[in-house]
Amino acid sequence: MPTIFEKIIAGEIPATIVHQDDRVTAFRDISPQAPVHVLIVPNKPIPTVNDVGEEDERMLGHLFIVARDIAKKEGIAENGFRLIINCNKHGGQVVYHLHMHLVGGQALGPMLSGGTHG
Repeated sequence: MPTIFEKIIAGEIPATIVHQDDRVTAFRDISPQAPVHVLIVPNKPIPTVNDVGEEDERMLGHLFIVARDIAKKEGIAENGFRLIINCNKHGGQVVYHLHMHLVGGQALGPMLSGGTHG
């Protein structure tokens, strides 16, 4: 059964697409946690980071290039942003289609409560 992200990639569910190419689709999160919150999703359905194969290396690198370019386009590159990939239940993953959150536009504070390491 296709995930909601597969349906967005296919154009079956509306989303505000900010980038789409043959490997990756990026769209605005419907429940943004910051002024800029974009999801960057491989077009190939990969359930979790645990399911990444050697053949996915080039596409995963492309996720970071797309994130860099969107951050510049959104005007958040200079002040900084956060990239988040959750994996499985304890990692906070909700949709089981690998995706990267690009979050920024304000000071985000420590990544984990009590954390001070960057």
